[in-house]
Amino acid sequence: MTAPTARAADRTLLLVGATDQHLQRAKALGVRVVLLQHPDKVTSYQTGLADVLLMVDYTDWDTVRPLAEASREVWGFDTVASLTEAGLDMAARLNAHFGFPGTGPEASRRMRNKFLMRQHLTERGKLSIHWDRVTDRASLDAFAALAGYPFIIKPTDATASFGLIRVSAPGELDATWERIEELRGRRSDRGSTLYTVREFLMETYLDGPEFSVEAFSFAGRHVVIAVTEKLVDDTHFAELGHALPARLAPDAHARITAAVEDFLDTMGVTDGPSHTELRLGSRGPVVIESHNRVGGGHINELVEAAYGIDLLGYGVAWPLGLVEALPEPPQARAGACTRFVLRDPGTVTAVSGVTEVAARPDVLAVEVSVAPGDPVRPLRDNWDRLGFAAVTAADTDAAIALCERLTEQIRIDVTPAGAPADALDREVAA
Repeated sequence: MTAPTARAADRTLLLVGATDQHLQRAKALGVRVVLLQHPDKVTSYQTGLADVLLMVDYTDWDTVRPLAEASREVWGFDTVASLTEAGLDMAARLNAHFGFPGTGPEASRRMRNKFLMRQHLTERGKLSIHWDRVTDRASLDAFAALAGYPFIIKPTDATASFGLIRVSAPGELDATWERIEELRGRRSDRGSTLYTVREFLMETYLDGPEFSVEAFSFAGRHVVIAVTEKLVDDTHFAELGHALPARLAPDAHARITAAVEDFLDTMGVTDGPSHTELRLGSRGPVVIESHNRVGGGHINELVEAAYGIDLLGYGVAWPLGLVEALPEPPQARAGACTRFVLRDPGTVTAVSGVTEVAARPDVLAVEVSVAPGDPVRPLRDNWDRLGFAAVTAADTDAAIALCERLTEQIRIDVTPAGAPADALDREVAA
């Protein structure tokens, strides 16, 4: 995306939380990096690559503020950035504290907390659906009487569809309340584990196909990079895949992009990447949720393959002044698709085909996250998926077809849940 420059050599970035990939992008710019990382998230790669590593619970303001002030005096960082969910609010708060530009802490908090997002949109006349907090068992009955069935319940502070519940009939309300009570006070056991589930939101079920919009904001000007088509199954909340450019008529594309640009303005997002999920149905384009970061599910790799834009690279380069703002949305030069590997519950007995798929030149990335002996859980959210393949092809149709074919070549054998133990032993031995 950008080559290191003489200017870059003089710049220092305070990076709050990071994956190895985020740190690599920052160091590729040629800047110094002071990494503020949670002790549970540090990797050997980060230890070796960061110029300074400060291990601390970076979600705790009272701990981070004096440490950041001392770090500024010692290392003189020029700005603060985060590309990870749990670090976004702290980065925004630190930027405001030091007087650096960027999306403000209130806007960042609204983007992450679904209740605050709905409240903010409602106050500005931008929301056309029913929604409310879950307060007790009776609140479920009251909302059902108002909004009808089906309706959706979700934690206000969670990602990757964790804890989502679809309520389709009155007979499901008791079980729904039991599930809420089970989840309340827990942390997600996968993915971002730094937040506790405390509060739940109820909202109208939205019909229509689902999309996400990948955008980047440059000092208050929003540039839509891509509209991504979500491959979903309404029987569960786990995403099956992503494909882009979305196969949309020009008027539908224009309605979606206009809705997202207005949403980002309303929410107060000014700088950096965003990933906004919405449905285009009988109510028109309605935002489901949004994040002021790059989307998951390997969307960054898809965007780079199809449009030549590395959103992670822009995410660290823009606040340092090391990349020019995009003047307009880029034109697609190819199609790209991610497809996830799913299996019924049970125990993994064999995995094969990954090496062969990875060797193809049109494969962007491939991974399987299970091995023989691992459990396969019932499919509830994105963390129950077992692997993925991401590919590029001439256009979206070709990319989807290729991805479906290649994920079928990734073999994950599973003994069904409840099978006799000796049957499992025989399969593993074989």
